[in-house]
Amino acid sequence: MAEIIATSIAEAWTGAVRIALDSRKHEVVPLTVVVELNDDGAELNRRLEKRLDKTLERNRKQSVRTVARTIFPNGLWNPSSPRQQLYERYRKILPKLHHYSQNRRGLYFERMITQPGKAGQDFNQLEHVITAYNSGTHRRTTLQATPLIPWRDLNRATRLGFPCLQQVAFLPDCATGTLTVLGFYPLHHLFERAYGNYLGLVWLGSFMAHEMSLRLTRMMCVAAVAKLEVPARVARPLVE
Repeated sequence: MAEIIATSIAEAWTGAVRIALDSRKHEVVPLTVVVELNDDGAELNRRLEKRLDKTLERNRKQSVRTVARTIFPNGLWNPSSPRQQLYERYRKILPKLHHYSQNRRGLYFERMITQPGKAGQDFNQLEHVITAYNSGTHRRTTLQATPLIPWRDLNRATRLGFPCLQQVAFLPDCATGTLTVLGFYPLHHLFERAYGNYLGLVWLGSFMAHEMSLRLTRMMCVAAVAKLEVPARVARPLVE
């Protein structure tokens, strides 16, 4: 059991990898990561992201921002435009995104805005959270979204790959006008995905905070099992 409290994604990720390197089987059970968001860690984030991307490329893995965009397509969002524009833009490019083999089972943002609903209609969970909060419903149990589709994902496949992110909760503090975004992973791959997932959760939280008239101040990620899935010789140079 381990908890990391950091002021940047880079600090959080290197801390998680260091703990995993020192753990049996390179697994941490469970791992809680908290990032208190501010601008102080921006330069550190950029430097580590570039180094990590080079290592990911050498190992034929997706870049940090490719992973992050599965949670939130930050490049499509214009904060000064109605959020419906984001949804519409995203739906238009979905056929192209589905051409990539790694997206054959879908993407997190796709599932959060197009979850199968009643009478064959898509249920936009993010829109539900935003409109519920803005109309005065602040019950925490309604301010959440899930990419999981039980009848599709809870199968007997020995390896699935997607979805690893099971739940996202949006936790407002009405007294301070701030928001915490929390993601839960039963299994979290630290090398290939964790940095991108942390960044994607921050992007998603920033969007939700904006639409809820709040300020995102914290990202939390809880992994039941956090696993460093590459040899120590690959990961260690990035954190030393």
